[in-house]
Amino acid sequence: MVWNLPNKLTMLRIILIPIFIILLAFSWGGLGDIYVANDLIPVNHVLATAVFIIASLTDLADGKIARANHLVTNFGKFADTLADKMLVMTAFIFLVELKMAPAWVVAIIVCRELAVTGLRMIVLEEGGKVMAAQMPGKIKTTTQMLAIIFLLMHNIFFSAINFPIGQILLYICLFFTIYSGADYFIQSRDIFKK
Repeated sequence: MVWNLPNKLTMLRIILIPIFIILLAFSWGGLGDIYVANDLIPVNHVLATAVFIIASLTDLADGKIARANHLVTNFGKFADTLADKMLVMTAFIFLVELKMAPAWVVAIIVCRELAVTGLRMIVLEEGGKVMAAQMPGKIKTTTQMLAIIFLLMHNIFFSAINFPIGQILLYICLFFTIYSGADYFIQSRDIFKK
């Protein structure tokens, strides 16, 4: 494996996932709550959100650095996608446990991610090339990340006016999850005719 900067950032994201899990898996009652932007939020949620944001930023950086500097590797192609799915699915599972997201919404998101990942493997095996992310997929990813952040932070900045920004972003994310997944299958339909 080539230990270039993009691959190191991907590995950092993978390493941050267990830290994210530990922060949310235990109540850390002794840490208590803190005020963030006039909202009282559990400290472990704040710390977990910080870890999630850092991990998400490595996702933005590693691909751009790899493409700009011609550092794309087979490990990077595999691990980058795997790390993304692990991070997002872990966060959504915890949101269900914390009663911040409905299980049926998260189930659809997880099923779509697994289905599209499987389809990408079939496309590659058949000699096709991985399709670049289209705008619906980019909107899906962005709304996923923002929904997770706002839900973990108890709709920070919007809670004073009782505006459920995290929940709204979650349902926008759900729409684009279904739409982009269907679009990917439609564009790859020829693979099933072989």
